[in-house]
Amino acid sequence: MNSILLTHEKLDIAIIERSVTDSGTGATSIFIGTTRDHFHNRKVKKLSYEAYESMAVKEIEKLCSDTRKMWNIINIAVHHRLGDVPVKEVSVVIAASSAHRKESLAAINYLIDNLKAKVPIWKKEIYEDGYSEWKANCDCNWMPKNHK
Repeated sequence: MNSILLTHEKLDIAIIERSVTDSGTGATSIFIGTTRDHFHNRKVKKLSYEAYESMAVKEIEKLCSDTRKMWNIINIAVHHRLGDVPVKEVSVVIAASSAHRKESLAAINYLIDNLKAKVPIWKKEIYEDGYSEWKANCDCNWMPKNHK
């Protein structure tokens, strides 16, 4: 089972964890991405995310499929918040379950790395001084090289 969600609502980690764990899973691995309060000595007030939603969902579905080809994963959840995400709040949760921990841990690393590299979700940092800027993702492989 794959659970893919792009939402403007707060993400509930416990619900996501329960959605991937079942009687056949011996391991559930979870990555939780949160908004930190600084970037290069600047105070961050919040992040704001936008997405090309239909394309993002298709790319996440492909990542889930690719993950299952590499590891024996039982369930996957990829939930990403859109809109404003204040400091200390969760912006992304990726969870994977498997019979054994090595597979779910490897899957989580693969999913977050490739989510950042391949999925059209953009992040804007809003600083406490009122300045804001869209952040180029160093991992992104679909943007022209001169935008990195």
